[in-house]
Amino acid sequence: MSILLGVDTGGTYTDAVLLDDTRQQVIAASKALTTRPDLAQGIGAAIDAVLNAGNGVSPGDIGLVSLSTTLATNALVEGQGARVALVLIGFDTSQRSRARLAEALAGDPLIELAGGHGHAGDEAAPLDLPALEAALDALPEGITGLAVAASFATRNPAHENAARDLIRARTGLPVTCSHELSAALGGPRRALTALLNARLITLIDRLITACETHLARRAISAPLMVVRGDGALVSAAMVREKPIETILSGPAASVAGASWLTGEQLALIADIGGTTTDVCLLRDGRPAIDPEGARVGGFRTMVEAVAMRTTGLGGDSAVQVLDGLQTALQLGPRRMMPVALAATLHPDLVHRALDDALSRDPAPEDAARFAIALFTALPPGLPARESALAERLLAGPQRLSTLLRTRIEAPALTRLVAGGHVLLAGVTPSDAAHVLGRQSDWDAEAARKALTLMARRRSGSGTRLAADAAQIARAIIDQLTRQTVDCLLEAAFAEDAPDWQAPPEVLARHELLHAGLTPRPGLVAIRAHLATPVIALGASAGSYYGAVAARLGTRLVVPNHASVANAVGAVVGQVAMHAEGTVTSPAPGRFIAHLAAGPAAFGSPEHAIAALDSDLRAQAAEKAVRAGVVDPQLRLERKDTTAEIEGQPMFIESHLRLIATGRPRIASE
Repeated sequence: MSILLGVDTGGTYTDAVLLDDTRQQVIAASKALTTRPDLAQGIGAAIDAVLNAGNGVSPGDIGLVSLSTTLATNALVEGQGARVALVLIGFDTSQRSRARLAEALAGDPLIELAGGHGHAGDEAAPLDLPALEAALDALPEGITGLAVAASFATRNPAHENAARDLIRARTGLPVTCSHELSAALGGPRRALTALLNARLITLIDRLITACETHLARRAISAPLMVVRGDGALVSAAMVREKPIETILSGPAASVAGASWLTGEQLALIADIGGTTTDVCLLRDGRPAIDPEGARVGGFRTMVEAVAMRTTGLGGDSAVQVLDGLQTALQLGPRRMMPVALAATLHPDLVHRALDDALSRDPAPEDAARFAIALFTALPPGLPARESALAERLLAGPQRLSTLLRTRIEAPALTRLVAGGHVLLAGVTPSDAAHVLGRQSDWDAEAARKALTLMARRRSGSGTRLAADAAQIARAIIDQLTRQTVDCLLEAAFAEDAPDWQAPPEVLARHELLHAGLTPRPGLVAIRAHLATPVIALGASAGSYYGAVAARLGTRLVVPNHASVANAVGAVVGQVAMHAEGTVTSPAPGRFIAHLAAGPAAFGSPEHAIAALDSDLRAQAAEKAVRAGVVDPQLRLERKDTTAEIEGQPMFIESHLRLIATGRPRIASE
């Protein structure tokens, strides 16, 4: 009997499942709170709980452990991550302005150097290493890694490699090279992808270390795999180098889990977590891969991933009251710790603050908001104002009104939240669900008090937002339903993709469509519904998605183990590694194979393609073996580009992609 252990670490919960690979059935499942800053506590609690429920399964019976996570996705959606520097080589001003590089940098250092290569891999200008040395010496404190992107590095990586070697020797920091993440052209997007990868290294390293530490403590010696964004498995060691590949890891695992748990062939999968809602189309039992690269947090990367639409909407989304004469609510995209959970963890502080606010009229607007440190020691390199706030939080969580002593400290707190150092607690849909009796995980009385305070707030017309906590709770759940319906409709319109005259997000909110979803009497009869079932996943799926499916007029599927579908999906996939490259012809009779070691010239396209094929086969097989496959199977994909000149075919370019696949090694094997 081969026992597989799947673990999924999300923003709120860490899930674990034991799966019998021979019988293809779930043996046991468990959930534990994700614990930050010490992720090992939550991972350990989930693993211990599932082993205790495992009907006699011992640590020695486990042949494979696989991990999926939404932490990378959440960090990008919320604009969080470590401080890094970006090194651009050979880029001009127009290129720097593309792919939203400046926005992604968010004030982190940018080092610009002369150098880079041309389309054929020839050096465009010498690499200015002395300038790089000077810039490295001038970097501010707190930089955790660097990203390097050079012009046409996928055609010749020499300058990226030289910069990487110098940076590692001079700083000892991890370095991400753009050509190691994608073989495609498009320098600005490769630079963006490398930057985001560098920003995630510390976060994902902590996650993997936490998992490895507890596995060793429980004497589980099975190989540890991680789910990539395309649903394939890869070794933990490789993910440490390329954490960007774990964006959409959790959603990809949920798609695999949904397919395995339901057997559905055509459906929209909606996975609601604490921070995001992820929607993906399952067609012929498989998800599509996004041909343009994963889009997360508004950034279009070059990471291969399932075609998933990720929205900052979840059970822990912040509830915002919009100004105006009428009551209007908006959920997300920022995540908060629910007040009910904060009260479970810090009961005296939360209840004392809520009771004090309830005794006042009017109550302070931030009465139900708290700041909670995600660190146990002062983070290095913080500016003065952020450092002062962090020092106060070392004593424990605080009400915002107590923590912030002047108005100018509010932006400093926002920066601490964006940097992943502090988590705010406040009213969320999870609190509303506790008030309405749909959830009972945490402190429902604290949720009731917080929503009572929100109900007492007054709109622009001077009236209270709601009569009581239950009424405002229903309004919050109704708003969650509306925004979820919009998410699903956007995904459906995007997948239909006829020649619409408006983008999916506009079509999904069109008044005629919503008139059809809620038919009413009139001279014009409009009827609309979603023509595919919805598979709902996530711990709170059963609480929210009944109303969503009813609104869309479609069939709802909530499978057994829907709350741990990500953890199931983490262990039912296989390894798939690839290597790709291009043969170009910059001049008649000259054919360049762009190999891993650099460009090589040949006199015929056949010889150049054969050399590239051999190089890519070796790369793909080596990657698959490193990823844990004993005997990888290789598959070639080839795309040739030609043109007809005076009736004769002319070679332009040939692109090769070698894919190595296989099941990961099981410890008992």
